[in-house]
Amino acid sequence: MDEYEDIIDLPHYEPRRHPRMPLANRAAQFAPFAAVSGHTEATNDAALQHIASVDADLYVDEDWNSV
Repeated sequence: MDEYEDIIDLPHYEPRRHPRMPLANRAAQFAPFAAVSGHTEATNDAALQHIASVDADLYVDEDWNSV
């Protein structure tokens, strides 16, 4: 006998006094907060600086294949 066989087909409990929260409100409940304000901007700036440095490195030596 399976460990949960006696309860596996029971209906999910739905409270009568407290209807389910709408999905839009539920998503807002778990939305990120500004505990680390500026983090997104900092990571975007770092990524742009990295891309610029990689692009600059590619054009420093035109004959980079012979190195």
